[in-house]
Amino acid sequence: MALCLGQVFSKDKTFRPRKRFEPGTQRFELYKRAQASLKSGLDLRKVVQLPEGENINDWIAVNVVDFFNRINLIYGTVGEFCTERSCPVMSGGPRYEYRWQDGNQYKKPTKLPALQYMHLLMDWIETLINNEDIFPTRVGVPFPKNFQQVCKKIVSRLFRVFVHVYIHHFDSICNMGAEAHVNTCYKHYYYFISEFGLIEQSELEPLRPMTERICN
Repeated sequence: MALCLGQVFSKDKTFRPRKRFEPGTQRFELYKRAQASLKSGLDLRKVVQLPEGENINDWIAVNVVDFFNRINLIYGTVGEFCTERSCPVMSGGPRYEYRWQDGNQYKKPTKLPALQYMHLLMDWIETLINNEDIFPTRVGVPFPKNFQQVCKKIVSRLFRVFVHVYIHHFDSICNMGAEAHVNTCYKHYYYFISEFGLIEQSELEPLRPMTERICN
C-alpha cells in the first residue's frame, strides 16, 4: 500500500532545513501564487509561465529555490539506499558519469561516490541561494547580471539528481508509493526549464525516453 506523501517526504529525511521565503515580501507572494496554481490542478505547462506583470528574475528565483527544496527532499528519501558501496560513482547508468568540480576544494573534475557528490551539490546550491549578492531578498536590490547563468548551472546540476534517482533508485521510490509524486515533480521541473531555456537539450539526453513518455 502506498504511504501518504507526508510519511514518504518527511522533514527528517532531508539534508537540511528548507529554504523559505520571508512573509510580506514580493517573492513570498509569488511563491504562494505558484503553490496555489500547483494545487489547483492546472496544466503544468501553464503553471510555469511567467505571471503577467511579474519580473522574470523574481519568478526564476522563486522556482529555482522551490525545486532545490523539493529535489533535495526527494533524494533524502532514497539516501539510505545510496551508499558508497551501492553507488561508488555519481552516475546515471553505465553511459553517464558526473564528476564534481567547484573551483575551490575540487579544482578539477573529480570522481566521487554519489552520496558525497549529492552532499557537495546541495551545500553548493544552498550557499548560492543564501548569498544576497546573487539571490537578493531586499526590496529594490537588483539581481546580478549573471543571475540567469547561475540559475542555469543550478538547475542543470539538479537534473543530475533526477538522473541518478530514476536510473539507480526508482525501485525504492516505487516501493514507497512515491512514483506519482516524483514524476509530477519532474514534469514540473522539465516544463519550467524548457519554458525559460535553462538547460541545453543535450544535457537532458540521459532521461529522454522517460521524458518523452511522461511529459509529452
